[in-house]
Amino acid sequence: MYPLVFRIVLTRLDPERAHHLAFTVIRALPALGVGRLVHRFTRPRTDLSVHTLGLRFESPFGVAAGFDKDGEAVIGLGQLGFGHVEVGTITAVAQPGNPKPRLFRLVADRAVINRMGFNNSGSRAARVRLAHVRSVAGRPVLGINIGKSRVTAVEDATADYLVSAALLAPLADYLVVNVSSPNTPGLRGLQELDQLAPLLRAVQAEAGATPLLVKIAPDLDDDEVTRIAALVVELGLDGIIATNTTVSRAGLTTDAATVVAAGAGGLSGAPLRERSLAVLRLIRQAVPRELCVISVGGVETAEHVAERLSAGATLVQGYTGFLYRGPLWARQINRGLDRILSSAP
Repeated sequence: MYPLVFRIVLTRLDPERAHHLAFTVIRALPALGVGRLVHRFTRPRTDLSVHTLGLRFESPFGVAAGFDKDGEAVIGLGQLGFGHVEVGTITAVAQPGNPKPRLFRLVADRAVINRMGFNNSGSRAARVRLAHVRSVAGRPVLGINIGKSRVTAVEDATADYLVSAALLAPLADYLVVNVSSPNTPGLRGLQELDQLAPLLRAVQAEAGATPLLVKIAPDLDDDEVTRIAALVVELGLDGIIATNTTVSRAGLTTDAATVVAAGAGGLSGAPLRERSLAVLRLIRQAVPRELCVISVGGVETAEHVAERLSAGATLVQGYTGFLYRGPLWARQINRGLDRILSSAP
């Protein structure tokens, strides 16, 4: 049914508007009183739980940052079967993001280009909202992804991150430092080791006992990935998230004019699958087995999730697949994993 609705209705809507419509329904699930019933239908049937970061994840599959930017639908997303929800990216200063339109479908590639620009209500407003989320029984694991405010100069980035870390780390089950979005000027430069190391040390000190991870880009070369992985181990961080969206447009089947018209931004979805998997394998070779590695990028089916787990991912996240698979996407993944993992030797 959903593929028909997507083809006939949703493709005729502006992508950001379609997202907001779906988001409104997801956010309403708890208020409608049907969330627990829905969760009985979407959760894993077998034990797919993962224990990492000192936490128990009901399913290894969760929602990547970018879907729920302000933490408004965490409970509803958990009721749809996601084992964890990473909210954000949240910045110290509230910001509207980039001008619209800023979200574009590449249907032929099962991909999306976005240049949202960290649109969010700021860390102080998020703190109030997420304090309520923390109090809800049966909620999914809550990750909080923080980034640099657009108005903050790159040389002042550490102080900016520390504002958000101080406000949000006490509410997070795990905290993520995002230095890899292509849509905030200068942000990806923070992945240079001479800038990344002091930033991570400072946030780590502010986060205290809250597990801390860093999210990296797929456009780093292999040596850069390996060096960042070594830095994470050296600093004693709790994990790495790989990867964010890519600025590459290589190998797309969508006609060139459509791609050019979409313009700048991060590409996510199926075209990112191969590189994301390669980065996962590089990281896993460079870090201890107990380090949490969350793989994201081009994941759409249970087979994709199982492949990431087999390649060494501790957890797996998705985002773009929600657009192409619909609200029962997590259920499809969980049921597929029930089958695949229970039949594994």
